[in-house]
Amino acid sequence: MKRLAVCADDYGLGPAVDRGILALVGQGRITALSALVTALRWAQAGPALREVGADITGLHFNLTEGEPLSAELRRHWPRFPSLGAVIAQAFLGRLPGALAGEFEAQLQRFIDVTGRAPAFIDGRQHVHALPGVRPFVLEAAARLGVPLRNTGRLPGPGFAFKRRVIEACGGRALVAEMRARGLRAAPALVGVYGFDPQADYRALMRGWLGSAPDGALLFCHPAQGGPDAGDAIGAARVREMAYLASEAFAADLAEFGVTLSGV
Repeated sequence: MKRLAVCADDYGLGPAVDRGILALVGQGRITALSALVTALRWAQAGPALREVGADITGLHFNLTEGEPLSAELRRHWPRFPSLGAVIAQAFLGRLPGALAGEFEAQLQRFIDVTGRAPAFIDGRQHVHALPGVRPFVLEAAARLGVPLRNTGRLPGPGFAFKRRVIEACGGRALVAEMRARGLRAAPALVGVYGFDPQADYRALMRGWLGSAPDGALLFCHPAQGGPDAGDAIGAARVREMAYLASEAFAADLAEFGVTLSGV
């Protein structure tokens, strides 16, 4: 059997996202979830994670959705910029120095609400791998003894340009630095697509199950009961949920000889 961790991102973003993720945890269809603690509703949504296994809940470090937690960063960014702007500033060496403090604020908010440290760290839209962000994320992972999400190797199928961009935007450098520090990470990341609400998510999944090496991580974005208001990929989330909760997913795992495992 081939092992695969399945992580649902964006817990805390909205009620539909949270319902979907918790339902899939209950079904045993996902093995990890990544929490967005900057959302206004985090104080209400986060305590539910106290009932979830401590080893499956991670921090989804955010620089592109909503507002910063730290007052220092809010002086630079009253609201988080777009992903494109963050990437540009990262590669130009112009990211605010207050980002390290923002990371610690998000980490502390995770701990305050869940009552424990995260079991792993990743980034919304993979910002944890960017230049200027990597150093303090790597330091935190080493300090806490937890793995980081590997964005340096993204097997197919399809969406090759998007996969190569993610790898190039710090992913390969992140993997090299993790290896140098002896930090744990999955050998590859799968699940990249364009969030087209008409996409055949089952066909995509079958491709990922076939291409993922043993021990890989698959990331997903489910939501239950309809999209949350203002969610740009809400329709795609609902389609992901329908498949992940179905017997078709269980059948596909069995066909490809895949067993679900932790991060």
